[in-house]
Amino acid sequence: MEGTDVCFAPILTMAEAPAHPHNAAREIFVTRHGVTQPAPAPRFSRTPSAIRDAATADIADLTREWKKS
Repeated sequence: MEGTDVCFAPILTMAEAPAHPHNAAREIFVTRHGVTQPAPAPRFSRTPSAIRDAATADIADLTREWKKS
């Protein structure tokens, strides 16, 4: 049905979706730490979004702080 005037969208698996030409052209999916996932949304031209790493903490420092209180 592609290339016709009919409105439709194929049902794709998560393995197929990133390779579909429509999604690939719009960079809908990103690979982060070896995992392919949907890119952040919404995307605005003046305020780009980004995937950030999770905050890390040293458990020894945290337990010392807890013991102080």
